[in-house]
Amino acid sequence: MNIWVDADACPVAIKEIIFRAAQRCKVPTTLIANHFLKTPPSPFIKFSQVSSGFDVADNEIVKRCQPGDLVITSDIPLASEVIDQGATALNPRGELYSKNNIKQRLNMRDFMDTLRSSGIDTGGSAPLSQADKQSFANELDKWLTQLAK
Repeated sequence: MNIWVDADACPVAIKEIIFRAAQRCKVPTTLIANHFLKTPPSPFIKFSQVSSGFDVADNEIVKRCQPGDLVITSDIPLASEVIDQGATALNPRGELYSKNNIKQRLNMRDFMDTLRSSGIDTGGSAPLSQADKQSFANELDKWLTQLAK
């Protein structure tokens, strides 16, 4: 099993949690982004830079992802695609996407996009809180614990 990180927009604090977990549990982890990212020296952590362009990093993750892998992303369409492939998707705030909730998240995303296109200010996401970081770390640990069994 592998961890794939949609790293273009992944917060630094979340990457640090991922790095520690990958090293501790010896899980192959690959960050994919269209700009260079520095990663710690580790045989378990790799970085793959893709060309710039709309959804290039997402498409690479979909191509490489296998059933049972974990994909860390805040991109709901990407989460939906990897769930359809049998992978698990987790956002950086600790929300686990599943077959049971992904369609609802896609619908809400599309609705908010429609509002923004109409000129309505929907605001942005709140800053990443300590509770978000803890929630993410807890969900990541749950996945790693299941992996170890």
